[in-house]
Amino acid sequence: MMINKRLIQAVPESKKYIALNVTLQWLSLAANIVMIGAIGFFLQKLLTKTEDVTSIVVLASIAVGAIIIRILCTIGAARMSYLSSKSVKKTLRNKIYSKLLRLGSSYNSKVSTSEVVQMSVEGVDQLDIYFASYLPQFFYSMIAPITLFVVLCFINWQSALILLGCVPLIPISIALVQTFAKKLLSKYWGQYTALGDTFLENLQGLTTLKIYQADAKKNEEMNVEAEHFRKITMKVLTMQLNSISIMDIVAFGGAAAGIVMAVSQLAAGNINFAGCIIIILLSADFFIPMRQLGSFFHIAMNGMAASDKIFHLLDLEEPQEKTKTVPKEHCDITCSHVGFRYNEEREILKDIDAQFPQGSFTAIVGESGCGKSTLGGILMGRNTPYQGHITIGGVELSEIEESNLMQTITYISHNSYLFQGTVRDNLFMGDPNATDEQMWHVLEQTKLAAFLRSEQGLDTLLLEKASNLSGGQCQRLALSRALLHNSPIYIFDEATSNIDVESEDDIMEQIYHLAKTKTVILISHRLANVVQANHIYVMKNGSIAEQGTHESLLEQQGIYYELYHSQKQLEQYGKDRKSVV
Repeated sequence: MMINKRLIQAVPESKKYIALNVTLQWLSLAANIVMIGAIGFFLQKLLTKTEDVTSIVVLASIAVGAIIIRILCTIGAARMSYLSSKSVKKTLRNKIYSKLLRLGSSYNSKVSTSEVVQMSVEGVDQLDIYFASYLPQFFYSMIAPITLFVVLCFINWQSALILLGCVPLIPISIALVQTFAKKLLSKYWGQYTALGDTFLENLQGLTTLKIYQADAKKNEEMNVEAEHFRKITMKVLTMQLNSISIMDIVAFGGAAAGIVMAVSQLAAGNINFAGCIIIILLSADFFIPMRQLGSFFHIAMNGMAASDKIFHLLDLEEPQEKTKTVPKEHCDITCSHVGFRYNEEREILKDIDAQFPQGSFTAIVGESGCGKSTLGGILMGRNTPYQGHITIGGVELSEIEESNLMQTITYISHNSYLFQGTVRDNLFMGDPNATDEQMWHVLEQTKLAAFLRSEQGLDTLLLEKASNLSGGQCQRLALSRALLHNSPIYIFDEATSNIDVESEDDIMEQIYHLAKTKTVILISHRLANVVQANHIYVMKNGSIAEQGTHESLLEQQGIYYELYHSQKQLEQYGKDRKSVV
């Protein structure tokens, strides 16, 4: 009945809070029984005109004391719910985040980022209610009717038996709904995730959609998905409403049956007036706990559907633990018969043989879609698993500890992420121990220092994704952070794409300078940037078609020759157009 042992075991700290919550609710019930008992005996004395000052004071004191105890227990139960909620959120989100860390940088090949966000936020919130409200209520709803039955048996066992007999009708109705609800909520979460994916994609690409005036079409497509989500949401709400209506009928009907029996027993002279009043006032308490459980049930079902997705993430196969490290004095990279495919039908790389000697400047070029960025992703450990062998310093890439790999290789792409905060915060990621002097030094190298000094220096605030900086300034800052990282190997993957010419020239100047002391791998579509490379690999259709120096490749008059001259002609044409204007 909606008790997931694995889920409870996943948050062991919550057990004590749930137990204390149930105990406090039971004490509150006991106090309520005492209070109603006092009221019943007081009314009996009024009816029989046997009241006196002493009895009134005693009964009033008992009632007031019971009320105070009930208030304190209610506050305490709410506190336990909060502590349980707190532990659940902290534990589950830590588990999700830790799992992502263990999956490594290639986690998004197994689960989408939007789904992870939804699970971590909405999904955990649903489970928060499951632990804080549903589970305590589940156990309390089992204890409360039995406690009341035992108490009322001393007054009139017939009425107590009728009340207790009607209680199981509520969980029976819940169990009947559960079979249908589980499938429905699974579809609900699937549609919810799909809508989230679409919304995130459209939001990120909104500018592009506006440029090509495709926003209206995407809006229509999203409206269709939203309509599907609305329909399944209405089905969920209808199911919940019908279930609640059934539970209300059972609860009110059961309480009414108990009251009728109590009144008939009073008329028959089997119980006194006080006993009848106590049964009438306590009859609702037989059903209120189970009725509240029914209300929490629907939220719990959402939580269970979310937990299925969370456990699916937590159960994902993790890469084998890697323990080997790259020797600092020897960082040659060797690729032997390397292949890679996203699925059986789509082969991206095939039979790649390449050498990247320590201290060399190597370029990888080719037309868009040839696989050069995929190769860069493999070297960074993002694209896994690969076929063949890749060694760094003689150590197989798949066996290198991820943290050591990150210390060995620094990757700079055309959209390197800059975090909201200060320039100093972003630079600290390159070297947490960097001094202000070291930071200004790399900023001088990337020709960004003058601009920052005109702002707030290292304390210059960056908006989300550094939207208050130009594309060239963002790349300069990303390069500054990379220089602070000071790794033996640097991979530049189209690092100068989509920026102004001046910034491109400045960044390339730093790359050339860096190549004098570090191993540099430059992935570029612009061949003018790779002229100075020690060795150039030309890729086509996922394979290495040509290789050599700039001069030797031109002599071959093959793919590289054609690409180089076609780009040169286009650049010359652009210059001629500018001169005419």
